[in-house]
Amino acid sequence: MKRWVKMIRFIGGLCLVTLLGIAYVSYLCHNSLCLAPEHSSLSPRYSVSSSSSSSKSEIPSSPASLVKQIGGFPSKVNIESVAFEEAYDMGFDITSRDVIVFLHIQKTGGTTFGRHLVRDLNLENPCNCPRKRKRCDCFRPNTVNEQWLFSRYSTGWKCGLHADWTELTDCVEGALDEYEGTSRKRRYFFITVLRDPIHRYLSEFRHVQRGATWKSARHWCGGQEFTSLPHCYKGSNWTGVELDEFMNCSYNLAHNRQTRMLADLTLAGCYTGYNTTADQLERDRILLQSAKQNLASMAYFGLTEEQATSQYIFERTFHLDFANPFDQANATLSAQAIAELTPAQIERVRQLNSLDNELLEFARQLLHERFKKLKRRDPHFRRNWLRVIHPHKSERTTETH
Repeated sequence: MKRWVKMIRFIGGLCLVTLLGIAYVSYLCHNSLCLAPEHSSLSPRYSVSSSSSSSKSEIPSSPASLVKQIGGFPSKVNIESVAFEEAYDMGFDITSRDVIVFLHIQKTGGTTFGRHLVRDLNLENPCNCPRKRKRCDCFRPNTVNEQWLFSRYSTGWKCGLHADWTELTDCVEGALDEYEGTSRKRRYFFITVLRDPIHRYLSEFRHVQRGATWKSARHWCGGQEFTSLPHCYKGSNWTGVELDEFMNCSYNLAHNRQTRMLADLTLAGCYTGYNTTADQLERDRILLQSAKQNLASMAYFGLTEEQATSQYIFERTFHLDFANPFDQANATLSAQAIAELTPAQIERVRQLNSLDNELLEFARQLLHERFKKLKRRDPHFRRNWLRVIHPHKSERTTETH
């Protein structure tokens, strides 16, 4: 009898230890410290390699190291995308099958840049921009409907209002086939503009405060539209919202907008559970690495705070010049808006955009790296740079020589 009692106690002890172990492991997994990639629901479109399951500190932070490890998320996008080096070496052929695709992120200065693209490029056959019409016809020479530019001011929002990387890569080929009435393979030169995250976030806040919503955006991802995402406001818009209320909405898409719009959202389950805390650290890590990877793979990107450098890089990469220079916007309004905030509010804005802050730092390094490369390769750097920063002086200098 005593033997049976001892055996029952032993078995009971084993069960108790097992249950405690399961509870402990579950706690760790809930906090993203143990992951099972083969069963993960975070990446339905890609099979993430082993490098993607490393800790956040192991994510390449420098531009060069990230470009070397570009295979971390193997792309399965079925379009031909041209990267920076190839764009510079081969150039942009407006007469062939090349298309510039502008990924326009809200409140980054993209509206001004978009107008530069359709109105200010020195082309033999410039875009036709009829008066009293928002869009221009940017057709290839000797064609009547073949577009070389896919943007708000040429084709319109064919892939949705402010379509992001996930939407554009999935949609652009079919949208152009439908527009042109024929199916063909093209080479796509993706471009975008980024901005200081705090200034961009406050600019979006002011825009929303005045009544903007972007509620018609499709948020296409993984073969479906996510049009029923929760709104932070009741009624038709959020007019008059205060900053604290704006920041307190956990599913506000303004938070880390630049990272989200540049990342492949299918790697992180699209918008499923977007405003939940489950696996949030892992989701953030995936989105940030994907955004860096996609930015490094783009043919061109510019920074709102570095207009001259951005213009020079565009012109030398595409071998196309702008008739009018990019204007460096006065930062007085942004500085004034920040000056009105409390230190706690500024810190909160910074925290809410921590991914964008890291992305911008990466972008700034990469921009300067590209600038140095192009400068070394440019035998007429002084003349070309002078024309960008002092266009009128450059014209006078050219006339006297």
